[in-house]
Amino acid sequence: MAKGYLSRYSIILRKLKTNAYCSFAELENYIEQEVDHLRMVDDRIEVGFCKRTLQRDIKDIRDNFGIDIEYSRAHKGYFINHTDRANQSFQRMMEAFDVFNTLNLTKNYTPFIHFEQRQPQGTNNLQGIMHAIQNRLKVSFKYRKFWNEEMTGRVVSPYALKEFRDRWYLLAMDDKDEKIKSFALDRISAFQITQKKFVASEAFDADRYYQPFFGIISPENVKPQPIILSFKAFQGKYIKSLPLHQSQEIIVDNDDELQIGLNMCITHDFVMELLSYGSNLRVICPLSLVEEVKNAHKAAYETYL
Repeated sequence: MAKGYLSRYSIILRKLKTNAYCSFAELENYIEQEVDHLRMVDDRIEVGFCKRTLQRDIKDIRDNFGIDIEYSRAHKGYFINHTDRANQSFQRMMEAFDVFNTLNLTKNYTPFIHFEQRQPQGTNNLQGIMHAIQNRLKVSFKYRKFWNEEMTGRVVSPYALKEFRDRWYLLAMDDKDEKIKSFALDRISAFQITQKKFVASEAFDADRYYQPFFGIISPENVKPQPIILSFKAFQGKYIKSLPLHQSQEIIVDNDDELQIGLNMCITHDFVMELLSYGSNLRVICPLSLVEEVKNAHKAAYETYL
């Protein structure tokens, strides 16, 4: 039965994600078509559907996944709240929902689905951290930096969570010096939620805080600056489909190159990303970034001499 619920939720969300203002009849017809496909995978699946079921599903989806499905009398159909549709977290949730539902329905997926080999990245503390953020409770933990094996005790005011390159980070104000810092969840141990309340700064906005940066490193006293990059045309297709930064603008796009403009801070994370493109990328400006990338490639070449 659980498979039926999850499958129905996934089908409803998928339909409303691509087609807003669906009537009940359209949803019912779509679900019947999709269930026929699902039964080819698992003939035990039963997905009953009626108007009362839909109302219960809408409530469950809102309560369990935070996604609001509403009915528009003007358009005579159901739709996903616009702010949810545009929200990046909603898009990631839909992606996770589809993957989970596929794995849940597939009896033996080992020969057909190959996951990246990596260790768990501290996600066991995600739920506790979210509880602390939402209830403004300080947390304590032991932390080990990447470059130092010594464990240190921390008490912090948790502000937000951020994902970068398959790792999750806690953005928090450290009690020790009252500075905003990022902590990799896989370096956290002995995590505890305290009973100490904190008052979050109304002036602080996590999206705005990271807006000028690429990745997780956000050094102080570094200002955004104009950056122009030139990619070979083939590589440019990937850069257009997955932009490097939200400030990305296309300057030139032809058979020879994709030239883009960015306005952001130059950090270690960003330079490492540029180096990963090798000869497919040429930095045009600023000159300081040109020299940094050039010297890094030169040093890499010299290790083979």
